[in-house]
Amino acid sequence: MEKTLITSLLVVLTTSFVFAGYTPNKISSTTSKYNVIVDSNFTGTNGSNEDGTPTYKTLTAAVDEAPKSSTKKYVIYIKDGTYYEKVIIDKPNISLLGEDMNKTKLTYDVASGTKKNGTTTTYGTSDSASVSVIAPNFSAKNLTFENGFDYPKNKSKANTDTTKLKDPQAVALKFDKESDKAYINDCKITGYQDTLLSNAGTQYYSNCTITGCIDFIFGAGQGFFKNCDIVSIDMNSPSLNGYITAASTNIKNKYGFVFYKCNIKAESKEIAKDSVFLGRPWHPTTTFAGGIKKANPDAIGSVIYLDCNLGSHIKTVGWDKMSGKDQDQNVIWFTPEESRFYEYGSQGSGSVKTASATRKFLSAADVKACTENTVLNGWNPQQ
Repeated sequence: MEKTLITSLLVVLTTSFVFAGYTPNKISSTTSKYNVIVDSNFTGTNGSNEDGTPTYKTLTAAVDEAPKSSTKKYVIYIKDGTYYEKVIIDKPNISLLGEDMNKTKLTYDVASGTKKNGTTTTYGTSDSASVSVIAPNFSAKNLTFENGFDYPKNKSKANTDTTKLKDPQAVALKFDKESDKAYINDCKITGYQDTLLSNAGTQYYSNCTITGCIDFIFGAGQGFFKNCDIVSIDMNSPSLNGYITAASTNIKNKYGFVFYKCNIKAESKEIAKDSVFLGRPWHPTTTFAGGIKKANPDAIGSVIYLDCNLGSHIKTVGWDKMSGKDQDQNVIWFTPEESRFYEYGSQGSGSVKTASATRKFLSAADVKACTENTVLNGWNPQQ
């Protein structure tokens, strides 16, 4: 009986740490639970067996060799190290599992205004991403996604300095095109301006830390953020240290970004009080019939802060306006009042007790309807 009890306890302990059907963090990399291993210190031939498991030096090489249309999770175990490479996940069911969230880093360092390989063509915001996910059923755990572009250094340069980039947006992690049902757990997503681009599909973020300063969670995707730390970087301004979100949710989608029981905090205690906006409405320039380019009128941003703890750095007014251009290229403004920006149950020194035109509260009925299931269009990430 004693042996049976011990065996049962071991089963419980083992299964309680399973991620996407595989054994995670700090388990021996030789386990058959991983399809392949990525190791920055590997000196052999990519794909050759290391203790029985195919091993690669780079994540790009491992993804290139992954099945094109797998219906099961294809788990890539990534050992501690810094992987400087621009990665594109264009195959379904890829699952990245890092050895340690703080020691396993995927990074690259180009910004929107960076020129490609010495040409006059720049990357643009979307293509600046260090890691781009353009396939469904992606998952990641125990990793840091980083864009290492030196934003502070660039910002400190004189405007007359020809090396200063006018477009310093630099994405760490992007979800676009065919991406859908992405599960991000115990990860760090770090950058400055435009850190996380959720531009398509659904994502579930659990116990993650996301850092930045300007519009650092943005796009048209639908994301549910649960128990995450949303961290604003101090830009040393007494009155404006940035914007957390810039949602461009299509009006057809009821939900965009929902932050549930998250800590909306500052990187530094020295950051000025009342200096960071919860977000602003982004209406990206879109090409319509006849080649007309203008701010997309259907991009009615949707953001909800639900039972979150807000630090004193949050602006009392809550949200800000954002500009775009009409078809004649005249500047027009989109306001929080016109957007779907709400909060409910906010706590902390950055919260307010009374709703206003720019700081709207969600109704109790709408709160009840705002669940993981509804935000994610019926997808249950726990399964």
